[in-house]
Amino acid sequence: MTEDELKSLDKEVKKLKRISSEWAAQLHDLVEERLPAAYQEIPGIAQATYKACEAWAAANAKLAATQKET
Repeated sequence: MTEDELKSLDKEVKKLKRISSEWAAQLHDLVEERLPAAYQEIPGIAQATYKACEAWAAANAKLAATQKET
């Protein structure tokens, strides 16, 4: 992997981490501010948070593996 590709992957990992954090904040806000009245929102926000974290974990693992190789 070239240096530019590595930098791009690192940037992607940071972006995915930010997105994951934003979804986690929405989940936190739901729990802290809107429950129990907004309980119907739990599955959608939880699933989106899970998918965002899963995408971050996959990209982060790829970055870690790539950095180990170099």
